Amino acid sequence: MIDLRPVIYVIGLLVAALGVAMLVPFGLDLWYGTGHAFVFFQSAAITILAGGFLALATQNGIGQGMSLQQTFLLTTSVWVALPLFGALPFMLGATEANFTDAFFEAMSGITTTGSTVFTGLDRLPEGLLAWRAILQWLGGVGIIVVAMVFLPELRVGGMQIFRSEGFDTLGKILPRATEIAQRISVIYVVLTGMCALGFVAVGMPTFDAVMHALTTVATGGFSTHDASFGAFNAGAEYVAVVFMILAALPFVRYVQLLNGSARPILVDSQIRGMLTALAAIAVLLTLWLWLRSEAMTEQAFRKALFNVTSILTGTGFASANYMEWGSFAVVLMFFVGLIGGCAGSTSCSIKVFRYQLLFASIAAQLRQIYSPSGLFTPRYEGRPVSEDVINSVMSFFVIFMVSLGLFSVLLAMTGLDVITSVSGAAAALANIGPGLGDQIGPAGNFGGLNDTAKWLLAGAMVLGRLELMAVFVIFSRTFWRG
Repeated sequence: MIDLRPVIYVIGLLVAALGVAMLVPFGLDLWYGTGHAFVFFQSAAITILAGGFLALATQNGIGQGMSLQQTFLLTTSVWVALPLFGALPFMLGATEANFTDAFFEAMSGITTTGSTVFTGLDRLPEGLLAWRAILQWLGGVGIIVVAMVFLPELRVGGMQIFRSEGFDTLGKILPRATEIAQRISVIYVVLTGMCALGFVAVGMPTFDAVMHALTTVATGGFSTHDASFGAFNAGAEYVAVVFMILAALPFVRYVQLLNGSARPILVDSQIRGMLTALAAIAVLLTLWLWLRSEAMTEQAFRKALFNVTSILTGTGFASANYMEWGSFAVVLMFFVGLIGGCAGSTSCSIKVFRYQLLFASIAAQLRQIYSPSGLFTPRYEGRPVSEDVINSVMSFFVIFMVSLGLFSVLLAMTGLDVITSVSGAAAALANIGPGLGDQIGPAGNFGGLNDTAKWLLAGAMVLGRLELMAVFVIFSRTFWRG
């Protein structure tokens, strides 16, 4: 029988910490005099008390470490528990959202998906806008820790290939996670501050600059305006591009850089692969826009670069409605969203390293066909890749595609059209944000979907954010018998 006390204890602490974070929008609403501050005081009190009681009730179960089963449960349970409490301000506040919409918005925030059910963002109290941004910011730093500490140890989706990156945590999950989180947090805060200063420097209002810095570095995509980046000038788009890219790089490389070693960030094949794909797609889309307009304008280049970067990194900002760019651009943007950034970043989706391992495995298989007597091993950054890593990556691709098909069918059964069903499933599983079509595309939102569809999409967000198999494994009989 699995001892749930250590899991509940950690969840209780994190829930209480989330309640403390609610005091930030509480203070903002007091400062701006919106009359909305009591909502956050009430939400914070409920959340802190609930988290505190959970931690106190289970503190006698704290041991020296966590078993593999407990770690799986913790990794998944945190991403379900936090949105439950994160939804409180949306239910009690100016949006007066029902539980489904409030939970969807909180889940979209904490998983840094960026899909929203709310309209009229320009008129919402500053505290609620800040809470949406804070949820994404906390989710961004949280997923870095999960990707660098937990998932490699859980041997999920090929992530075990990164166990040699200086963070060997087997058997010491929580103590080592604390140490890593401290180092990451400094880098994360510095990047956020630099991003905010960059936005202010190009003329963005201070409040908007800080909120968009939080969601840019988290690659989350929540905005303070319905028009997203369409509400700002060209300079803001270029600043966002820079920091979306920086946030999509492996944070372990920043740690190594601070330790005086610049070479890893320069030779990382993930980084080269992501930047190459980004540049090639942005150029291709720019040429397409130039051909359509018959004019080689800077605006076309900027819109192509910004929106490709936003979708590839899974941020989900929009500065234009690319549904109006023609069928080629729409199809291209759909597949761009399935690429993702680097492992160990705030980015999402399939991730560049998995494509690199997939292509390396295919190349080895082709060489084996040409030379049956030879022995060919897939290599990654010059090192041979073990069979268990390749199998894990292949399993991830299969499960991702099967999940995409399953969620698409389930969404279609709720009455959604094909484009909305398929793109919605992809947007949720890959944590991209906007889908395609008039309803959930870059110019729309998810508010008009039925409740069943919203719950399906919320579930898909968790699956995608935690690399699918980390969630699926807890539903197996073997897991609970072990």
